Amino acid sequence: MPTNDYNFETGVFRPPSEGGAASLLVRFTRNCPWNHCTFCAMYKHERFSRRSLEEITSDIDAMAALARDLRDESERLGHNGRITRDAVLALFKKVPGLNHHNGAAMLIQWLMAGGSTAFLQDGNSLIMPPKDLVAALSYLKSTFPSIRRITTYARARTIAQRAPDTLRDIRKAGLDRVHLGLETGDDELLKKIKKGVTAEGHIQGGQKAMDAGFQVSEYWMPGLGGKELTEQHARNTARVLNAVNPHYIRSRPFRPLPGTPIYDEAATGAFVQLTPKEQLLEIKAMVQALEVTSKVCFDHAANHWRTRGGGLVFSHDYEGYKFPEEKDTLLERIEDGLAFDQPPSTFLHL
Repeated sequence: MPTNDYNFETGVFRPPSEGGAASLLVRFTRNCPWNHCTFCAMYKHERFSRRSLEEITSDIDAMAALARDLRDESERLGHNGRITRDAVLALFKKVPGLNHHNGAAMLIQWLMAGGSTAFLQDGNSLIMPPKDLVAALSYLKSTFPSIRRITTYARARTIAQRAPDTLRDIRKAGLDRVHLGLETGDDELLKKIKKGVTAEGHIQGGQKAMDAGFQVSEYWMPGLGGKELTEQHARNTARVLNAVNPHYIRSRPFRPLPGTPIYDEAATGAFVQLTPKEQLLEIKAMVQALEVTSKVCFDHAANHWRTRGGGLVFSHDYEGYKFPEEKDTLLERIEDGLAFDQPPSTFLHL
């Protein structure tokens, strides 16, 4: 008989590369322990809290119970344990509460997609006590042996504070990739947006993550410095990325979001946004200065620029452009975009 004990939490946020049915979302912490960044609206109305190891393993057990009961329904229907639509409907009929479960659809889609990757929520999983993090990772992998990759958001400052042996232990326990919000490598801009870390701190954290064996995915925000800081934002961001040389560099173009301090600055004119063409020029300057062996990615809808032919300037593929081999190709794409009169973006209108 199916159990009614499917009680597990699911957060809201994850990177696009972990979206859709790609990853099992497992909540290790709630919200963001920093939460002062002036551009970010993700956790502004939520308070950070740690989750105990017991809470996390209980969630993993509940997920496993739901997966087991779905497979049992499949066997009963003669589907050989495959997660089919009929098996899902049969279980939902027996347990109607699943229709209102925040994470049930996510788990079912993940199982149907092969169950190979997981993403640890929320904003900075490495702030957990290292022993608890190692234990939770080990438990997740032993409970779901189909998982081949585990990723999470992390802060460079937190990683910089961890001992190398501790980071290697976390890596060996199963955490494969860390997504780091660089945003900018410019110290003046980092202070202005209250990022809580310096350019040197970003370099130390990124390098320590690389040395520990993680795949490192760094995010930068074209346009974050507005017209005033555009040149130094591009130049110094490239400098930090060159020093880290991460596996992935991901573009997340800045747009002012309601409810954030920088939105209010833009509304009053204290912050002057770049036009779409100016933002593309800033990307060009940053890309020109990159001397890395990374994959440079534009895997987000905000990378909206168009070519003269009407197509997108940038591929939205999660693997992006391999440097240095495709650097010239990327620069050619940018030139094609600059030759086109880019229409104003809807996010530029407050």
